[in-house]
Amino acid sequence: MTSPSQQKLRVVGPTVVTANRLSDGKVIYRAAKQGWTTRLDAAAVVTTTEAARELLTAAAREEIAAVGAYAAPVEIRDGRIEPGNLRERIRAAGPTFELPATGELSHSN
Repeated sequence: MTSPSQQKLRVVGPTVVTANRLSDGKVIYRAAKQGWTTRLDAAAVVTTTEAARELLTAAAREEIAAVGAYAAPVEIRDGRIEPGNLRERIRAAGPTFELPATGELSHSN
């Protein structure tokens, strides 16, 4: 794993730091105050590469809570923060189907 300072990062518009929570895999965002939140509207929105790098560095210190932190674009429409691309809209929407519980998979030969 590379440190946030070694990652290629270029911020060209409103950006948040996002990851997946280790405990349940849910999409989380670096909070505006500190820590993580599952609410995009409570995420810290930055507009400079340096500010995004600072959020990534703080996220890296808390690897126990999240995995795979990265900077993602957002759009601000009518005062609301929305995912800035299709990938992030899909992630924010959550799972599209439920996986079967362990032991419910059947194998046919």
